[in-house]
Amino acid sequence: MGNKRKTCNMILIDTNIFIEYYKNNPVICKQIERIDPQETVVSDVVCAELYFGARDKQELANIVADMEKLTMLPIFSNISKLAVDLVKQFCLSHKLRLPDAQIAATALFHNAELFTLNKKDFAYIPNLKLYEPMKRNN
Repeated sequence: MGNKRKTCNMILIDTNIFIEYYKNNPVICKQIERIDPQETVVSDVVCAELYFGARDKQELANIVADMEKLTMLPIFSNISKLAVDLVKQFCLSHKLRLPDAQIAATALFHNAELFTLNKKDFAYIPNLKLYEPMKRNN
C-alpha cells in the first residue's frame, strides 16, 4: 500500500458513527448498510478511540472483530504533517483537537468522504468532503 493515495470512492467512518451503530441507532444502521463495504474505511485514530471506549472485554472483542473486517488507513508521516498544519491553522479559531485533525488529515490525504455526526467540527476545513447519506442514497 505504501504512501500512495487511493483514487477509488472511500468513506471514512468517524468514531461517533460507530458508537451510534453499536447503540443500534436505526437511522445510522440503515445508512451504514447502504454503503458499499468496499468503500468503507477507518482511520487508525478512530479504531484506537473505539478500543479505548470499550466497556468490557466482550465489547472490545466485538469491536476488534469489526475493525479487522475494514480497511485501516494508518497515519503516515504525510498525514501527520497535514494534521499538525490543520491544528496550527484552526486550533484557536475552531478549537480543532488533534484526534479530529488526524481523522480529517487522513480523509484529505486519501480523498475520502468523512461520515460524521459532528459536521460542525469539520465543515470549515478546506477541501474536506463530508459524506451526505441523504444526497447520495435515495
